[in-house]
Amino acid sequence: IISTGLMTMRSLDAAKTLQADGVDVAVLHVPTIKPLDEHTILAEARQSGRLVVTAENSSIIGGLGEAVAGLLLRNGVTPTFRQIALPDAFLDAGALPTLHDRYGISTQAVCAQIKAWL
Repeated sequence: IISTGLMTMRSLDAAKTLQADGVDVAVLHVPTIKPLDEHTILAEARQSGRLVVTAENSSIIGGLGEAVAGLLLRNGVTPTFRQIALPDAFLDAGALPTLHDRYGISTQAVCAQIKAWL
C-alpha cells in the first residue's frame, strides 16, 4: 500500500488486520506527491510483483494514484494496480468517520477492497 496523508494511518491499521489474516502486506508512506520518491516506489513495486495499491483521501483524479500509475507505466513495472481514493464528484459534508465509510476510505473499507483484489 502506497499512501499519503491521513491514509497512511488507515493503511497501517489495515495492514495489521490483513497480516493477522495471513496477507503479506507492506505500507510505504509518501509525504509528498511532487517530488515523488520514484526510486523507492519502483523498488517496492518490483518487490511486490503482485498488487500495488495507492491510498489517499483526495480525488482519484490527479493525485498520488495517477502519479504512481504513470511512474509504473513509464518504467515497465506491471503489477496489478488499484487505487483507493475519493470519487471524482461533488461529495457530501458531514462527520469524517461517516464520510470515510461512505466513500470507501475507512480502515475496514481498505481491508475489504484489498482482500477482494487479491
